Amino acid sequence: MGATIITTEDLMEFKVELLEDIKDLLNNQNKQSNKKWLRSNEVRELLGISPGTLQNLRINGTLPYTKVGGVLYYEYHEIMEVLEQNKIHNRI
Repeated sequence: MGATIITTEDLMEFKVELLEDIKDLLNNQNKQSNKKWLRSNEVRELLGISPGTLQNLRINGTLPYTKVGGVLYYEYHEIMEVLEQNKIHNRI
């Protein structure tokens, strides 16, 4: 395997790209947390769960929701509370 030489310019480019990616992540997180009400698809994306899992969380009362017309809404802070309440601390 050949050696790869990394220049100072390469490191500067990497730094700029990394900072831009971090800014994008923070901006996306701030946009999400600024919204008080999230729709089902936003909650599924936020938690990385399937529609069936979200339905189970509603049915068993784990995740409170509001239904207006045919649209389900979830409060962002309540989602965060559920995550905090179900946090598992493994102690070795």
